[in-house]
Amino acid sequence: MSEEDRNPMRAAQRLARSALPKRFYQKAAAAPYEAGYAVFLDGRVAKTPARRPIAVGEARLAKALVAEWDAQQSEINPGAMPLTRIVNAAIDRVAGERDAVGAEIVKYAGSDLVCYRADGPATLTTAQEKAWAPILAWAYPALGARFVLAEGVVHVAQSPGALAAVERALTPLDALRLAAISTVTTLTGSALIALALADGELSADAAW
Repeated sequence: MSEEDRNPMRAAQRLARSALPKRFYQKAAAAPYEAGYAVFLDGRVAKTPARRPIAVGEARLAKALVAEWDAQQSEINPGAMPLTRIVNAAIDRVAGERDAVGAEIVKYAGSDLVCYRADGPATLTTAQEKAWAPILAWAYPALGARFVLAEGVVHVAQSPGALAAVERALTPLDALRLAAISTVTTLTGSALIALALADGELSADAAW
């Protein structure tokens, strides 16, 4: 499997570019399913692209997924269903490719956005410091890792210990949380932003 195939965000982007299917259901609902909750379309369990049940562990998340399905009009547009795309990726890809997805996130941490600072103008460097310094300050007690800063775009290698700390933080996560972190990492170019968001250190608006 190629690197692009393993990346849940890129997989979702390919799905969004394909021809949009027609809406085939009247009503979406959330209901108990096995050990969690599933999305039901006209009483039948909704399926991922790989034909697996769209089922999650929390009722609140299931209801949020239902809201995305209810919001579809004459066509089903995956581009307007970000939660469904992440859940699909978690179920169809990440659950079976945990090591590869985790390695990709660790790779981002090796050249993390928040570690690269401009050399000017002062307004930009001040804005970067204000936004990114708290994330690096969070990383030390939360992850047990210090990250090296660089000026400009020349790559500076992070220590094996720092990258190992990121890997340890990912190890206990379930497939859904790992898929969400992978998505945020890809969007922002920063594994540290994604991990701080997952830890509750950043709000979604602040991470964006």
